[in-house]
Amino acid sequence: MGAGTFVSSPMYAEENRPAARGVDTPFLLALIGLLVFGLIVLFSASWDFSLEALGREPTYMFSRQLLWLGIGIVGAYVLSRFDYHHWSKLVVPVTFITILMLGTVLLTNEIRFGAKRAIFSGSVQPSELAKLISIIYLAVWLYAKRASLRVFSLGFLPLSIILGIFGGLIFLQPDLSAAGTVLLMGGLLFFLAGGDLKQISIMLIVTVVVGWLVVQASETGQKRIADFILGIKDPTQASYHVLRSFEALVGGGVFGRGLGQSLSKFTGLPVPPTDSIFAIVVEELGLVGSIFLMGLYALLVWRGLVIARRAPDMLGTLLASGLVLWIGAEALINMAVMVGLMPFAGNALPFVSAGGSNLTMMLAAVGIVMNVSRQRGATTHTDDEWRSFGAVVDLRWRNGRRRVSRPRRA
Repeated sequence: MGAGTFVSSPMYAEENRPAARGVDTPFLLALIGLLVFGLIVLFSASWDFSLEALGREPTYMFSRQLLWLGIGIVGAYVLSRFDYHHWSKLVVPVTFITILMLGTVLLTNEIRFGAKRAIFSGSVQPSELAKLISIIYLAVWLYAKRASLRVFSLGFLPLSIILGIFGGLIFLQPDLSAAGTVLLMGGLLFFLAGGDLKQISIMLIVTVVVGWLVVQASETGQKRIADFILGIKDPTQASYHVLRSFEALVGGGVFGRGLGQSLSKFTGLPVPPTDSIFAIVVEELGLVGSIFLMGLYALLVWRGLVIARRAPDMLGTLLASGLVLWIGAEALINMAVMVGLMPFAGNALPFVSAGGSNLTMMLAAVGIVMNVSRQRGATTHTDDEWRSFGAVVDLRWRNGRRRVSRPRRA
């Protein structure tokens, strides 16, 4: 993890860097759609919570979201202009700062909702930053070690240590869902980078075993798993949170009750502006509104993967694919929890849920993807780089290439 670990590819000479191009238009339109949709729904879901639960004016959470949105947009613009290759030099000190912040969370003992996740009076959640930085770190590290990923001591073992540091510090807060997200994205990036399938299988087995042990040692984890199993067997026996969510989903029907007409936010649905906001979407806008929202996420992820495929090198591919898949995974987990298809997790709904840390980190991720998009079309990769997505998913569409890629491996 030394500063000399990551070195920009010598093949990528300064004079060969591509001229700036515009960002992917469908990707940008999907982002704007999500931001506008999120603000509209958040205003409806937050005014009563701001008034009754927080004791503030009705527009308190909405106003704070606008403030964080402005900060996030500025950050996204700056990152869209910041050459992603420079992360090779910056990622180590930024990672060190992130680890310090995670440690500070544990030392300050600022408990909110039964967990130590925030600093500065609840304004900053370092676990959200850790998710973003862990993806950037792993992308840069995997790119630097691409020729030796199949060597256990040089590939799988260091990767496990990196993930263990991030995941362990987040788990101690405790934030089980964030720790699981870091491990999930680490394994996915290892696969995309061309990691050995045997090592990936070992990682999956170890993750399942460790996850089971963590659940057994965690009272919160045991309760969530038990509630999930009961809910699968009999939906009427699901957790209180999921039951209230079911009421909202059923009440929404096909076209919804109408914007601002939710009843569940007055009758016990926990934290409507954050974890439960997808239930508000379905109740007020119905099945039609929820499908529209999922379509925006699908468009964003699809165009992000297209950007990754067109990236000038493997680093750009790993960064873009890792970041957009992270956004998609967060959205999928949040929605799956609300319909009882996954154990309860505290994942926010990207660009929609209230929360400055999550919103700014998601916009930062989008900014990096936009920078990769601006450099698309350059031919800077060499024969030792694998830029496709493995032998499972075809992301080449109908460009005349074979349907299943055959990555070159060292």
